[in-house]
Amino acid sequence: MNVKFSTRARQDFGALSPRLKASVRKQFALLQQNLRHPSLQAKKYDEGNDIWQGRVNRNYRFYFQIADDDYIIPRIIPHPK
Repeated sequence: MNVKFSTRARQDFGALSPRLKASVRKQFALLQQNLRHPSLQAKKYDEGNDIWQGRVNRNYRFYFQIADDDYIIPRIIPHPK
């Protein structure tokens, strides 16, 4: 599976600290290996629009859709608590 960023996700990623960028890269590598990896805590976020949520760390989440062999990332944002 490939990870593809939307324009907005590229902007979100670019605004992150170097430490957060490293965490995002690590989580995306895990996502490519195993959607059900425990540290991702991946779950359906919006069933109607087929949007999933994954965990970067305690404070950040990323959203994604699955299309063929791609994970399409629309956003990487602070956790909406």
